[in-house]
Amino acid sequence: SSFQEMTNVTTVLEFRLLGFSSNPHCQILLFTVFLVIYILTILGNIIIISVVTLEPQLHSPMYKFLKNLSFLEVCYTTTIVPKMLANLLAKRKSISFSGCMAQIYYFISLGATECYLLAVMAYDRYLAVCEPLHYGMAMTAESYTRLAVGSWVTGVFTGLLPCLMLSRLHFCSYNLIDHFFCDISPLLKLSCSDTTATETVIFILSLLVLSSCFLLTLVSYLLIILSILKIPSASGKRITFSTCSSHLMVVTIYYGTMISMYVRPTYNLSSELNKAVSVLYTVVTPLLNPVIYSLRNKAFKKALEKIVIRR
Repeated sequence: SSFQEMTNVTTVLEFRLLGFSSNPHCQILLFTVFLVIYILTILGNIIIISVVTLEPQLHSPMYKFLKNLSFLEVCYTTTIVPKMLANLLAKRKSISFSGCMAQIYYFISLGATECYLLAVMAYDRYLAVCEPLHYGMAMTAESYTRLAVGSWVTGVFTGLLPCLMLSRLHFCSYNLIDHFFCDISPLLKLSCSDTTATETVIFILSLLVLSSCFLLTLVSYLLIILSILKIPSASGKRITFSTCSSHLMVVTIYYGTMISMYVRPTYNLSSELNKAVSVLYTVVTPLLNPVIYSLRNKAFKKALEKIVIRR
């Protein structure tokens, strides 16, 4: 009988993704919209990486962090979007069990890395605005490297435990995921094992990562805003605030959607709302980053113009 139980439990070798809508016209429309956004995201972020690399004036830590963030956004959106696009056109919308676990791992790791990078970037802005005299000493090439590499390495490790726990859950014969990618909550709903421990670990980890990074970022910006208010000239206030407000917009959108999704003890959001919120941080935010950062930044725009004219 134990063999019988084993065969019952290990029948799921792949998952079927329900995606968005069964209406073919709707699928083609979504495919077109998401493809355009994806291409713009990749192009926008590659432009940022290229401009920062080619322009010596942009070789300060702030822009190097931005380059890291752009590279991260390319990886992050590529974890989700190409498979989603393929499934929008496919008759059989499926993903293998190992593919699903890989997607979850990269999604969690890169998401965590983004939290760490945003916090580090906020700290960099805090030093630049609030401690301008010590900035050169505090943010050396070495400390930039340590912070950037630290963000990536910590991110890589953050994804391991949740992914390991999810991969050890049992999935019986039912394998329909009501989502457009392998997300945590639909998988937990599908499993026929007791998911209490896994849910608790993921909840605590999300809470720790998201709230600690969010608090660090928030405190940095509060100190920056207080510092800006002390600047006597109106133009000085405006310049300093404009460089930080763009960062603040990205942070608000990213954390707003992430916290609403993952810092909940029970995963009981309606699947349609779940998908809508997920589109925000897997498809829309990676496009907004390059737009917000580059279009609101005078130094970046000047550098881009110089490169275009030189060509």
